Amino acid sequence: MLRVMIVDEKPERAALLEDALHNTGYEVVARLTANEDLQTRIVESQPDVIVIDVDSPDRDTLEHMCCIGHTSQRPVVMFTHDDDKEKIRIAMRAGVSAYIVNGLSNERIKPIIEVAIARFQEYQSLRADLAKANNALAERKVIERAKGLIMQQRHCTEQEAYQALRKLAMTGNQRLAEVAGNVLSAAQLLI
Repeated sequence: MLRVMIVDEKPERAALLEDALHNTGYEVVARLTANEDLQTRIVESQPDVIVIDVDSPDRDTLEHMCCIGHTSQRPVVMFTHDDDKEKIRIAMRAGVSAYIVNGLSNERIKPIIEVAIARFQEYQSLRADLAKANNALAERKVIERAKGLIMQQRHCTEQEAYQALRKLAMTGNQRLAEVAGNVLSAAQLLI
């Protein structure tokens, strides 16, 4: 069962949302206002999804969403009556997975949450792929610098320098980038 945290300034509206979520098959693990310590409550209740219902997201709410996006990384669904394009853009940049204007109805809640979760997972996958690509690029740069240093010191070809690095990596049971980093560190000591 999906665990949901509700953030809403109006207790009556939050109670209606909680009933709608229960009727849809979700478990509401916390109900709070935006003024409460969201980070602490997220750690305590461990929700799978955060649903925010506000008339118009203010700067503080959007800052909270940005913090949640960086530290807690959970899908966030925001129901609001504010269709200001700038606020929508800021909310999406802050980590809101779905920004729904005038769309809080019982029959739409489940599909909206499902889409928000799918969008969040896709975004997380893209972030992981980007981090992996950046790491591979950084490793490639280290290897290239180490090859250049070996070529300069041994007066050998690029292929010979690569083979020397590869042999060191296999002999030491290390990754090529790790050996290349060690070569560069050793060269710094000798300069």
